[in-house]
Amino acid sequence: MSCREQERREDRRRPEGTTQPAGWSQDRRRPFVGPTPTGSSGRGRIGIGSTTTRRPGLQRWGIESFCILLRRLAYPNRLSDLEHIFQRSSPALSEICNFVTRHINDNFRHLLEDLRNLQWLNRDRLRMYAEAVTNKGAAVQNCWGFIDGTARAICRPTENQENFYSGHKHFHCIKFQSVVCPDGITVSAIGAFPGRRHDAGILRESGLYNQLEENMQFPDGTTYVLYGDQAYGIRELLMCPFPGRGVNEAQQNFNVSMSTVRQAVEWSFQKIIMLFAFVDFKKNQKLLLQDVEEMYKTATLLTNCHTCLYGSQSSQFFYMEPVALERYLNILT
Repeated sequence: MSCREQERREDRRRPEGTTQPAGWSQDRRRPFVGPTPTGSSGRGRIGIGSTTTRRPGLQRWGIESFCILLRRLAYPNRLSDLEHIFQRSSPALSEICNFVTRHINDNFRHLLEDLRNLQWLNRDRLRMYAEAVTNKGAAVQNCWGFIDGTARAICRPTENQENFYSGHKHFHCIKFQSVVCPDGITVSAIGAFPGRRHDAGILRESGLYNQLEENMQFPDGTTYVLYGDQAYGIRELLMCPFPGRGVNEAQQNFNVSMSTVRQAVEWSFQKIIMLFAFVDFKKNQKLLLQDVEEMYKTATLLTNCHTCLYGSQSSQFFYMEPVALERYLNILT
């Protein structure tokens, strides 16, 4: 039986008149895809409605498509392993995963690329972040977030191997520059950059500091800063530890106090690969076979959504409630 005939049989199993499975309620914990409201454009909250692919006979239902992507990213697997779960052929599952991933990136990746797109990241929110960090004993009183780079291991590419090899990590990888808030939300994830690039060069090329100058300085002289490692250096809106072993006691105390709170950025990286282990499976991260950058950013966006709903280790540590999901996604309810 051909894939097309099999998919047509699967579609005929649906009850007549069904455009998508029974929808979820408007509960806060069921935010992603819901029943199509009367008079709406036929899309759920993240805009994945009933659509048709280029392959005749293959229809996607919003909730089902979203579940397929979640299952795909949840743990390293082969598409053939998912066939018995969703009763879809491997080509159909692949196309659905690619479609949903592209859709989420096309509509929401701007939330990771420019701080100016985050309407909720205003002066009041920055003040709350700074107070949460200060209450944990941080020496910097106006620190609102933490910046760091993460190297995602990839399968050794057949082209430009030297460009993607990190001499520091000793494996092939792509790098992302991330900014994490005390509530566990990743407000910036810029990349991907080749593995050989240095964090300082990535910061310069990303344009993040220009965004900080526009959003973290106020007319009354109030400023809010990020804290990172020594690779980023010290600037007006970006701070780092005192370097070297010859630091005095006061400088050592400063480094220790900031190191304690800076671990929040590592918790954020860990949560992404804990929820979506597929993006941490090196052997299946093939640059010439799939869009590795798109998958990681999708996982980051979905992790932020999970944090908005259920919190995170960072939000518990800083006693900071994350922003509401609708507000994070800028969805009018």
